[in-house]
Amino acid sequence: MPSKWSDYQEAVADFFRNLGLDAESNVTVRGSRTTHDVDVLVRLRHIGFDVMWIVECKLWETRITKVHVLALRTIVIDVGADRGILLSESGFQSGAEEAATLTNVHTTSLAHLTNSAASEVHAMQLRNIYDRVEAASELYWSISKEDRIALELRPDVGFCGYSGARVVERARDLLTKAFRGNYPITGDSVAHFGEVTAGPFATPRELIDGLNPVVTDLERRLARASRNV
Repeated sequence: MPSKWSDYQEAVADFFRNLGLDAESNVTVRGSRTTHDVDVLVRLRHIGFDVMWIVECKLWETRITKVHVLALRTIVIDVGADRGILLSESGFQSGAEEAATLTNVHTTSLAHLTNSAASEVHAMQLRNIYDRVEAASELYWSISKEDRIALELRPDVGFCGYSGARVVERARDLLTKAFRGNYPITGDSVAHFGEVTAGPFATPRELIDGLNPVVTDLERRLARASRNV
């Protein structure tokens, strides 16, 4: 493990690069209220959407406190990032762990990431998909029933067709099983341009690859609908 903070920061950036992700160190990011100097900026580019992670590197001898988790959450919100990752080799105080629970801030260490790289990154990717599904659900239900029918987000009563609500429901079901570690995972069919994504999914990677196009399609439909409402 690097002994200098600058080397530690570069090791973190290299870790994400070696996973095939875009990672830059010492980046200034503009938010809605101010600019922020972040240690490492990670980007995941998929068809139809971009994901951004803010990574803060703490090579300290003492455990990280709740204050630093809350500070990272503030930056994540201000710049519109999908996730914040707080890395510390000395660990975290209980208050810091509690502050990160059920939020989009992930607390871990480079050593732990290195030892379980695939599982850690897959867990964060699954959480990102879950966050996207919840955002899509909120937007879907903000559109009136009449407009959802007219814009082909759902079929009319008594008819068959694409249903954004059904996609959200099935995606939530699959993701809930994934968070519980219940592999292989199976679920009810999710219609996607005549294809069916229901599993079984033997690994997190298979589930990510199966859900991404379905959720991306829903996001595109909702984006078109929002422009026409």
